[in-house]
Amino acid sequence: MAFQEKYLITPRYLSKPSKRRSGQLITAGVKFIVAHDTGNPKSTADGNVRYYENSRDQKSASAHLFVDDKTIVECIPALTAPPEKAWHVLYNVDTDNLLYGHNANDAAIGVEYCFGDNIDPDEAYRKYIWVMAYICHRFQLDPAKSVVGHFFLDPTRKTDPVTGLAQSRRTYDQLLRDVATEYAACGGDPLVAPQVDADRSGTARVTTRLNIRKGAPRRTADLVQAVAAGTVLNYIDWVDDGEPVNGNARWYRDANGNFFWSGGVSTG
Repeated sequence: MAFQEKYLITPRYLSKPSKRRSGQLITAGVKFIVAHDTGNPKSTADGNVRYYENSRDQKSASAHLFVDDKTIVECIPALTAPPEKAWHVLYNVDTDNLLYGHNANDAAIGVEYCFGDNIDPDEAYRKYIWVMAYICHRFQLDPAKSVVGHFFLDPTRKTDPVTGLAQSRRTYDQLLRDVATEYAACGGDPLVAPQVDADRSGTARVTTRLNIRKGAPRRTADLVQAVAAGTVLNYIDWVDDGEPVNGNARWYRDANGNFFWSGGVSTG
């Protein structure tokens, strides 16, 4: 079944080379999507792209797509030409690396949500979730795991897209659910679960009360649950570059993409 292309994507590329558009290709492949909002109420997709073009030699910040109630404008190639890098998340924050193994600028598509009382929030939102679902389809991303808010990657500086979504009384969690729902409704292919490497999978017995963390091998990641000593956990892989705890940086990953610290379990 072909993916339902509900909306047109209008290419209006920024000049290159410039501070906003280097022309560098995403050679690592598109691995995830960063959901943004413009932070500038009443600014439209066309208006934002014009601003980017007019300030192309002044600022390096950029994004691939702007979405409002009228149009989806692509100013840095992502869907209408081979994907290029955009500068939409600071390099010196490492949450994107912990979650996805890549810097967002090198491997993610940035999508900006336009909002304000001159923009129909329902129609803008419909386009916003559709284009992210379509990106998942194009690059074979899991829509339930491949969308992350800018605020989640850079929480001390950013609030997007939470601020923009709140203008229409929508939440970030709702956005994540709606992208996955839109993906399925438009005919997105069911994704094949990753194969498990038998040499890196196994079981572990919890030796002390242990926290399971959502999506990242670090103590500040969201808590999924705390499990008691004696609990047996299954893992499918591990990383040796997670947050060190007492000098131990190995964390095990389960089939849901969650992590638990190896120092709190025994294996073998």
